[in-house]
Amino acid sequence: MLRDDMTTMHTDQGPTDRRTTIASTVRAAVEEPAFATALHGDPVARIDYLINLARTGSVSIARLVEAHLDAVLILDEAGLTPQADALYGVWASRGGVERHDGHISGPKPFCSGLGVVDRALVSGTDPGGGPELLLDVAAGDKLDGVEHVHGPWATDALADTATGTCRFLDHPVDTVVGKPGWYLARPGFWAGALRPAACWAGAALGLVDEAVAMGEDAGPHRLAHIGALHAAGEAMVAVLHRAAQHREGPGQLEALAARHTVERQAAEVLDRIGRAFGPRPYVGDAAFAQRAADLHLYLRQDHAEGDLEAVGRAVVATAGR
Repeated sequence: MLRDDMTTMHTDQGPTDRRTTIASTVRAAVEEPAFATALHGDPVARIDYLINLARTGSVSIARLVEAHLDAVLILDEAGLTPQADALYGVWASRGGVERHDGHISGPKPFCSGLGVVDRALVSGTDPGGGPELLLDVAAGDKLDGVEHVHGPWATDALADTATGTCRFLDHPVDTVVGKPGWYLARPGFWAGALRPAACWAGAALGLVDEAVAMGEDAGPHRLAHIGALHAAGEAMVAVLHRAAQHREGPGQLEALAARHTVERQAAEVLDRIGRAFGPRPYVGDAAFAQRAADLHLYLRQDHAEGDLEAVGRAVVATAGR
């Protein structure tokens, strides 16, 4: 489904029908040969797939496809097989989910794909804390012990990610993924951290493409902005490729530095495109306005100074060896 179609349907469907449409669109994407190629390809191929997906289509759909890809790769790294034909989410935000006797209870905030995904990898702990667990559970909205809370979501940005809180009550755990603490310590964790940044880059590059298309009769100042936008796009792709090509997979330093660079360059795209073209595309082109809003919110998934502190510590520690 084209980005324009997804934008138009905001006003044409109620919430339940809307989530059904989103699920169908995500399912169609993961059934495309390009998804299988990315899944079984090298890390750079996965980065390029996600960049292209977010660049040419709905940013929200790219966000959900990225989560499904992440879940399948996590399960594979743990030596497990995803349930056939199931759409997956990864619900690993900080929250109060606890495991008791093979069941989980508690709220998990910021769950993307509520009413869209069939299953989720949910982070939680045993009572009293301890190392974090990753738990494979059914996540549909008509299951006993599962309540989807869709509001409040006070913006149209990323509305099609169907993000909200999932409240679990004595809900069965089908599989414990890895040992306690494995999820954050596994070799593939930092490679996974690059993939949302690939979606940020793709969303920003979609705006760059729009700027180029609007620049046919541009004056010198607008052309200068378009040149800077192009350079920002090149920088995002280059830094993601470099990190993904790391011989042993990116570590924390490489992944966080790359994410920061992408976040800063994508923010530059948002700033420059407004300065170059003023309000017209924001008020006259619904798809453009949606993409810009989606990207602005999506970038807040970056942990900003918290991640930069970790980068600084790693750089200083490395220099002191």
